[in-house]
Amino acid sequence: MNYSPLLLSLKISSISTIIVFFLGLVVSRFLSRRNFFGKSVIESVLLLPLVLPPTVVGFGLLLLFGKNGLIGRLLLDWFDIQIVFTWLGAVIAAIVVSFPLMYQSASAAFQNYDRNLENAALTMGASKWKVFWTIVFPLAWPGLLSGLVLAFARGLGEFGATLMIAGYIPNKTDTIPMAIYFAVESGQTEVAQFWVIIIVALGFSTIMWLNWWSKRNIMKYASKE
Repeated sequence: MNYSPLLLSLKISSISTIIVFFLGLVVSRFLSRRNFFGKSVIESVLLLPLVLPPTVVGFGLLLLFGKNGLIGRLLLDWFDIQIVFTWLGAVIAAIVVSFPLMYQSASAAFQNYDRNLENAALTMGASKWKVFWTIVFPLAWPGLLSGLVLAFARGLGEFGATLMIAGYIPNKTDTIPMAIYFAVESGQTEVAQFWVIIIVALGFSTIMWLNWWSKRNIMKYASKE
């Protein structure tokens, strides 16, 4: 059995989740504190991958990162980096489809904490940077962690957009969803079943851990009160 799909899926999901976490942290923090004309349009664009078919997302990524695309041509000419049909393309696809989940969770987390604590620290002379990392971030952490876990799980199961931009190249872009699809196409039912069991177990374990952690924190806060 070739285990490269598992290793590649974990690699791509981990890298995309780290990027999505910090990107979602910055964007959600910025937008949650400001109201301006066009904000709803920007948020709609950020959440658009949630409702678009993955193939549409993948096609859009092809237009951007293909050899003749705006970004793809620049990367190829300036840095000799090709995105299409590489694992980097799979990472970008995972980032795009999982970002809305991280953004929603982070945005809700930054809107629901008690801002009186933040304002009190600011009036006492603490810097905004210190207030964020010592007060805001810990208060918002449960929501941020939920987004982080969901983004990882979404990146792990990404298929449509990845197929469009990264294709299926054994040992290079063959993530678990890819391995399942092409195993079924080639009549390798046992191989497909094996990878289905693996990805279901990973997804189930991720959601179970998140539910356990959430209930544990609710009980902890309830006991303090």
